[in-house]
Amino acid sequence: MSSPVSVAVPRKGRPLEAALGRIAAVVGDDATTLADEVASTLRYEKAVTKGIDRDERGVYDRLAAYSDPDGRGPEYTLVRDDRDGFPRRIVFDSALVAVDGRDVRLVGREEPFRALRTHEFALGFDSADLVLEEVVGLRPEGLRDLSDVNARIDPRDTDVRVVTGLGDTVRHTLMATPETVPAGTDLDRAFVADHEGPLCISPRYERLVEAVLGTDALDGVEFVYPTPGQEEEAAIAETGLGVYLTVTGGTARDHGLVLGEDLFPSETVLMENEAEATRATRSLEIALAEDIDTALSPE
Repeated sequence: MSSPVSVAVPRKGRPLEAALGRIAAVVGDDATTLADEVASTLRYEKAVTKGIDRDERGVYDRLAAYSDPDGRGPEYTLVRDDRDGFPRRIVFDSALVAVDGRDVRLVGREEPFRALRTHEFALGFDSADLVLEEVVGLRPEGLRDLSDVNARIDPRDTDVRVVTGLGDTVRHTLMATPETVPAGTDLDRAFVADHEGPLCISPRYERLVEAVLGTDALDGVEFVYPTPGQEEEAAIAETGLGVYLTVTGGTARDHGLVLGEDLFPSETVLMENEAEATRATRSLEIALAEDIDTALSPE
């Protein structure tokens, strides 16, 4: 039997659930059961780590109860969470699934995109945000969707390319107070291009926002950031204008903010390191990207 094809996936969170959901859509019942089991386990463990739920079992007892090291089922591991006291947190480690008759080993990585960049894997899933934060070139004009991303990656910088997005619904969105946006004015990219003054963003998204809006639009704009522990929406309400992630926009509206243009999807993407591609990985890539409307053409 041929050895499994390894695919890097996130250890936790929405991108892992999106990756497992895509695999389940391709494979069917067995992978759906795996996706549901992993998602429910990690959501519970997140609640335990945050103190929302309590479990009398020790973390190692729970780890042993969840893991299936001798079978195809999921295995888990421990990492140090970044919350106060750095508690141990149970996260996804690995699992075996069969895709089109070939075993595929899903391997948890803290940042799968970087694991692809260092040639540990040919295929992986991660947030599109990391691609924008690390390798997408800054240009006067901004990015509008995933189809623009590969053209902005310098081939001398990395062999990784985006294959397709998975359609998660979180987006980077313009937000402003009603006082900042005159009546009858659209809160969109053109508004930012005409704006001079502060624009509130999360510090980690500085380069991403520059790539999405373009350097010309940010001429005269000063980035400001939430104070430690402050909600991004609250900081934007104090500043008057900002960019942050939305699903429904409910939290932004609770802070009295007007929602403007959705700038870019904070989407989970399937990626390939072209230098590591083989016949087996290309076949798997095709299976995982099939029937997804956002599949990208190679550059």
